[in-house]
Amino acid sequence: MNQFDALIFDMDGTLWDAVDSYCRVWDITFAQVGFPQLTVGRDELISCMGMPIGEIYRRLIDIPLPRRRFLRALDRNEELLMPVLGGKLYPGVAELIPQLAERYSLFMVSNCGALGLVNFLTFTGLGPYITDILSYGQTGLEKDGNIRLLRQRYNLRNPIYIGDTAGDCRHAHAAGIPMMHAAYGFGQAPDAEYSAPTFADVARFFLDNGK
Repeated sequence: MNQFDALIFDMDGTLWDAVDSYCRVWDITFAQVGFPQLTVGRDELISCMGMPIGEIYRRLIDIPLPRRRFLRALDRNEELLMPVLGGKLYPGVAELIPQLAERYSLFMVSNCGALGLVNFLTFTGLGPYITDILSYGQTGLEKDGNIRLLRQRYNLRNPIYIGDTAGDCRHAHAAGIPMMHAAYGFGQAPDAEYSAPTFADVARFFLDNGK
């Protein structure tokens, strides 16, 4: 068993499900830019989880929109609304993250906007247990780049990424680290080294085999 020195978590589909809130933010933004007839569905957003916002926009918007204005408004609405709307933590996250933080340095890396991870920590109260966060919105880097930054910044020798999609797995491997698949999340990751059916199983794996 490898002795991991850090756990790097994805957010959406790994620690919580906030898709319904994201749909609400998108729908409000459509109305604000003059397209109240447009909506985005839960399944549509789930299919885009883990992608940078530019790619999500290209996948979901197939009519002419004021792209720059829409994305600015979307970012502003997420900043204002997500600390209030939030999401639903997966069972066991609130109780087990503090236990994991006693054994490991915990980090978060996501392809969300600049305040996405901040909003998550504000809403859930898990900030005291997370050493650092990096997102696409903060750095302009996708997950593999941000994982590398964390490895350099904290001299991490043997971290592991915990995510829920094949894209997460590709980025973890591109950064030179293994992945545990959160199989309860939004996607598949057949190339992940480890897999867990619930967050409790994620935590048990590391607590039982921790340093």
